[in-house]
Amino acid sequence: MATDVRTTPRRRTTGLRQFLDPELQRDWIEGKTELGDADERSESLELRFKYLPRFQKLLRRPQAQDVLEILSHYGRNCIPIPRRSERQYWSVSCLPSTSDKPLIRVNASWMELFTLYADGEGIRARALVHLSDFTTDHSAVQDRLDGALLEHSVETPDDVSYFFTRSADMFGINVRGAASIRRFLAERRVLSAIRTFNLTHMNRGRNAYQASHCYSLADHMLAN
Repeated sequence: MATDVRTTPRRRTTGLRQFLDPELQRDWIEGKTELGDADERSESLELRFKYLPRFQKLLRRPQAQDVLEILSHYGRNCIPIPRRSERQYWSVSCLPSTSDKPLIRVNASWMELFTLYADGEGIRARALVHLSDFTTDHSAVQDRLDGALLEHSVETPDDVSYFFTRSADMFGINVRGAASIRRFLAERRVLSAIRTFNLTHMNRGRNAYQASHCYSLADHMLAN
């Protein structure tokens, strides 16, 4: 007599879990390990040439040098295995045609991660993160936001502001001025929070914004 054998379908591995196991991801978030990356990049020449005019237009902006320097820091420190995951799991857009008129925007999955805007002759940044990484008790309760942490992560308290979103465990942080943005991205707890949020969305699957990837900007993010 035939035996009725029933098996549970194996859940398909999505996102960066294909390359990095959970323990390795946690170690990277906490700054305990350096991740090995691919030596080569896969590239679409069509996209490179499509967005080259926008990149050249950005270079004529007074904020260009600060934008490229901050993007270089962001690419080295905030994106895991950036060469292997480029475009498929994250992308960067140059002068995207959205109503808020950003200079650049980094995305993963369906989510905005990091955006730079013109602020007069200078720049300001917006980063989306998990609220629970910025509360005093690691809950997603707005009233427990650690305001002191935010103020200490920039040059002066006036350089930082924030806003809550519809998502219970997500909020946005605005930072004004290149010096404060650099300090913000270098602060240990902030960096850990940014890495956590970025991995959350890179693990959700393929990037929905692949078609707007600007390779000329990515060159600066991936430079050694």
